[in-house]
Amino acid sequence: MKDNLKEVGIWGRRHYQYLKENSPTTVNIMRMNGTLNSYLREVDEQADEMCFQLVRQLAKQEGVTEELKRRDQMAWVGAMNNIRDRVNEIVLNEVIFV
Repeated sequence: MKDNLKEVGIWGRRHYQYLKENSPTTVNIMRMNGTLNSYLREVDEQADEMCFQLVRQLAKQEGVTEELKRRDQMAWVGAMNNIRDRVNEIVLNEVIFV
């Protein structure tokens, strides 16, 4: 059975893949109940919000500001990429792979 995940973002799709591999019974029960897509959309929204908040917090803590962006774009890009990578790992471990 193919699931329709058109309305589910990347985080929801990653969680779906995790569930399919690690808890297929849960996926089948949610399919039968008709709750799979809404659940995955909720996980996606939660992960998105967590990402946004963590990136803002870490950037502020580490002094990655608009001033740095104006002064040294390459340093800003490097710092933001580093922050995003760390945030992605946190979200994967705390929201997606659970």
